[in-house]
Amino acid sequence: MPIKLTYALPVDQTGWKIEGKSETVLSWTYDNSRDELLALYDKGKRRQWNADYRIDWSPDLPEDNPMEMPDVQVPIFGSPIWDKLNEKERGRFRRHMQAWQVSQFLHGEQAALVCVARIVTLVPDMDSKFYAATQVMDEARHVEVYSRLLREKFGLAYPMTPALTRIFDTVLRDSRWDFTYLGTQVLVESLGLASFQRIRNQSKNVLAQTINAYVMQDEARHVAFGRLALRDLYPQLTEAERKEREEFVAEACFLLHSRLDFAELWETVDLPRQACVDFVMTSKFLTQFRGALFRRIAPTVKYVGLLGPTLTKAFEQMDVLKYADFDLEARMEEDDRMAREMTQRFAPAAAKKGKGEKGKGDGPS
Repeated sequence: MPIKLTYALPVDQTGWKIEGKSETVLSWTYDNSRDELLALYDKGKRRQWNADYRIDWSPDLPEDNPMEMPDVQVPIFGSPIWDKLNEKERGRFRRHMQAWQVSQFLHGEQAALVCVARIVTLVPDMDSKFYAATQVMDEARHVEVYSRLLREKFGLAYPMTPALTRIFDTVLRDSRWDFTYLGTQVLVESLGLASFQRIRNQSKNVLAQTINAYVMQDEARHVAFGRLALRDLYPQLTEAERKEREEFVAEACFLLHSRLDFAELWETVDLPRQACVDFVMTSKFLTQFRGALFRRIAPTVKYVGLLGPTLTKAFEQMDVLKYADFDLEARMEEDDRMAREMTQRFAPAAAKKGKGEKGKGDGPS
C-alpha cells in the first residue's frame, strides 16, 4: 500500500529550472552508418522491460534494514561512533542511509532522463538519435521503479546531494552534445553502476537485488553508447577542445572522489557530522567504493581518447590511474549476464503477481 513520502531534509524548491541555450539538430541522412550503435539500438529495443511484471512488489521491507544489507556496507561501520549505537539507533541509521542512497538514484535518473532527451535533439547523426530514444524510455522506467521503491517501501527521501547537483547543473547549461554524454553516460552512469553493483551483490532482499540488477543491465548499454559516440568524435577535436573536456571530467571526478561523504545525513540521524565525515573519508568502505567507481570511469575515459596530461595528473593525485586498463567490457558483460539470470529466476513468479498475464508488455531479456 502506498505511503506518504516524507523528505528527511527540507526541499528548497519543488522544481529545478535551469536556464540555458540549446539547439535542435535534424538530420535528413537516413543511411545506417555505424553498425555498433545500431546493434545497441536493436538490443535496447529487445531489452525493454515492464516493472509491473518483471518485479514482485508485494513483500514488505524490514524497517531497520530495508534492503537487508550487511553492516560492513555502513559507511561508519567499525568506528567508535557505530560501536556506541544500540540496535534501535543502528536500525534507524540503516533506514535513513538506504533512503538517502535510493533518493540519489531517483534524482539522478530523472536528471539523466532530461539529459538523454536533450541528446535526441542535439546529436547530429540519426543512428545516435535512434539509440538515445531507447535510453529515454530506460531512464523513465528507472525513475518509475526508484520512485515506487521510496514511496511504497520507505516513505522517506532525501534531496539530491550538492556534488551530483553541481555536475548536472554544468551538463544541463552546456549546449554541446558531447558534454551531455560525458556528464551522463560516462560520469553519472558510472557512479550509478558502482552503487547498484554493491546492492545487487550484497543485498539479501530479492526486491533490492532485482531492481538494481535490471537497471544495471540498461545502464551498461548506456555507457557503451557513450563510449562509442565519443570515441568517434574526440580524435577530431583540437588540443584546446580536448583540454576543456579533460578539465570538466577532472573537476567532476574530484567531486565524486572527495565529496561523497554523506554529509547531509549525519545530523539528520543525530550523529556528530565532522567526526563521521572524517572517518568515512579514510574508511575501507569508501576506498572500495572509489575503486568500483573508477574501474568504470578511468577505462572509459582512456577508450574515448581523453586521457591526456590534465586527466592523467588528476587521476594520479586521486590514485586511480591504475584503473585505466581495467577490462570494462568484461565487467559490462557480467552485469548483463547476472541480470538475465535474475530474470529467469524471479520474473515468472513476479509476473503471476503482476497486473496481467505472464510476461505481458515485457520484452525478451
